[in-house]
Amino acid sequence: MPTLILVRHGRSTANTEGLLAGWTPGVALDERGAAQAAALPGRLAELPLAEIVTSPLQRCQETVRPLLEARPGLSPHTDERIGECHYGDWSGRKLAELKDEPLMEVVQAHPSAAAFPGGESMRSMQTRAAEAVHEWNARVERDHGADAVYLMCSHGDIIKSLVADALGLHLDLFQRISVEPCSITAIRYTRLRPFLVRLGDTGDFTSLVPREEPPAGEAEVGGGAGAP
Repeated sequence: MPTLILVRHGRSTANTEGLLAGWTPGVALDERGAAQAAALPGRLAELPLAEIVTSPLQRCQETVRPLLEARPGLSPHTDERIGECHYGDWSGRKLAELKDEPLMEVVQAHPSAAAFPGGESMRSMQTRAAEAVHEWNARVERDHGADAVYLMCSHGDIIKSLVADALGLHLDLFQRISVEPCSITAIRYTRLRPFLVRLGDTGDFTSLVPREEPPAGEAEVGGGAGAP
């Protein structure tokens, strides 16, 4: 079965403003995010990508644009099932404000029971994304062979949930996974089991440098802004 390259979108204006973007329209890459996207073709130059699939949201579309320009033979496919979690009434709000919401404790400690007001549950988010991957695996294998490599550009919580699915982890453990903006995660699927062969690879270790204020023990809903 194929190898899936999961790319989180580059850093966005919502990331730097500390907002939970969700499906809020008009959220673009910031200057750093655009630079991350511009570097993506070089990082992936050795990979013979069979297909490129992307979330419909602007920040993902902008992330894959340089890659598509570098590979004019590829036409992108848009799949809403790998779009960001529908955060409902939380969309567009400051993460600093949301941390005091009672639901945030559930999102952190028991995400399989979390459902966003006016939005969707985290369980349904994972289910739709995993279904999309399994269907694309079959399509790519049918059209390009079992050894094909293809790419999906998606969002932090989506990618974390797909990693958990591949590893057979309960969704309640997915907050232990971290994927920075424009990081690359690779999952090789086989008939019996998937293999996680890369996780959140940016090629940049800046985020590991000790900070004056240690990072909080809670996961950053939506994926966070990455290295400062």
